[in-house]
Amino acid sequence: MRVKLSTATFGKEVEELLENAVIFTCSHEGTEDGEISLALLEDSAIQELNLLYLSVNKPTDVIAFALYGPGEPVVGDIYIGYQQAQAQSSERTIPLEVELVRLAIHGTLHVLGYDHPESNERLTSDMFLLQESLLQDFIENNISNAS
Repeated sequence: MRVKLSTATFGKEVEELLENAVIFTCSHEGTEDGEISLALLEDSAIQELNLLYLSVNKPTDVIAFALYGPGEPVVGDIYIGYQQAQAQSSERTIPLEVELVRLAIHGTLHVLGYDHPESNERLTSDMFLLQESLLQDFIENNISNAS
């Protein structure tokens, strides 16, 4: 799996962490072939994407697009709203890196075909349960003092 990152906001360590989170998620799901790009965007940029593609005129934490068809290698784009991630990490009192990894995993699962309800039931959906399990496994092996 190839991962291309676009971020000038965070250092090489965070870039590697996010790349590894995408690869980890793909590997867990048995996907080795393909390419996923990941970009960290400020509120105004992710709000534009949210409005253009999802008709929601507000910033969001993550948007993902699967750009492949059946039988083709995985190709997708993930956009993380890093200002939203900063706010969410503060609300959860967790390191920003952990929230960024959560969103990278979430976006990767969407690219791989997972979905969740938009209601409060999303927190108990199979996708969210898998996301949190993958996050826990990943941070135990890759982020010191994450909890």
